[in-house]
Amino acid sequence: MIANDTRANMMLDWLRRDLSLDIGDCSPASSDASFRRYFRIDTAQGLFIVMDAPPDKENIEPFIKVANLLAKYGINVPTIFHENRNRGFLVLEDFGSSCFLDQLTDANCRALYQTALDSLFKQQTQISVHHCDLPLYHEDLLSQELALFDDWYLSRSLNLAMPGPVQDSFYKLLIKSAQEQPVTCVHRDYHSRNLMVIEPGCPGVIDFQDAVIGPITYDLVSLLKDCYISWPLRQVEQWMTDYYHRLWQAGQVDCSLDTFKRWFDLMGLQRHLKAIGIFSRLHLRDHKPGYLKDIPRTLNYVIQTCGRYPETAEFADFLVRQVLPAQAGVV
Repeated sequence: MIANDTRANMMLDWLRRDLSLDIGDCSPASSDASFRRYFRIDTAQGLFIVMDAPPDKENIEPFIKVANLLAKYGINVPTIFHENRNRGFLVLEDFGSSCFLDQLTDANCRALYQTALDSLFKQQTQISVHHCDLPLYHEDLLSQELALFDDWYLSRSLNLAMPGPVQDSFYKLLIKSAQEQPVTCVHRDYHSRNLMVIEPGCPGVIDFQDAVIGPITYDLVSLLKDCYISWPLRQVEQWMTDYYHRLWQAGQVDCSLDTFKRWFDLMGLQRHLKAIGIFSRLHLRDHKPGYLKDIPRTLNYVIQTCGRYPETAEFADFLVRQVLPAQAGVV
């Protein structure tokens, strides 16, 4: 595969000529829901991960900026050893190939999630939103993300359209709830595929380049209501409640638990609708059908949450009457 891969060969040429790395083996490590790719190289100097981010499709500057920010505050992110910004290559520390999703079981989930929650707490309490120079998770971005659900999932995948009045009131509700919350440094994709099992008590955090300043519940609901793995509601609410008390004691929130839970739930709706839209786009536009299997789980989160709030009743009715039957017909 490498032999006929122009960018991979360009990468290897840079590694050998400019960095003088003695490469014994180069193999694909992973790819993500973008145009980035990752290769694992085995060299005389050790194992490394090389990010390939084509400059015409991916900007590596945010990755470098956020990596330096998180590392400064003790978040365990991969060290950047070498950069080739013009060509879109980075040589990174190798965190291995064991992510939370691969390792989580009923027996170890509490211990692993505690490490993830501890790392998130450090991120949210130690990084000042006034000095981190990250973009804001503003109303337009929240709206653009919700539009992915309408365009790629409802319209293109299911040939459906949400009634205008239902869409307008429901999306306004979600955006208003997001904007009511205290803001913090938000990873924006904090879940079991982006947390690596490296050593006890210290998960490796990856895929952080889209970090923003945004709602305090965003990363928490991304972790606890994960699109790729689910846990009993009682366990999720216990984790959420315990984390709320930590934030309250640290002075990061001054709201009631009920208010925090509402923020958490409605933030989850926004994130999960966005995710469903992205999964559909990956299939239809990028020819990556592997994420389709995660839509039913993610949709189930949405349906469960909508059943708890009177304000979401019309949207819940639309889901049950139109979306679920259409989804059942998707092969």
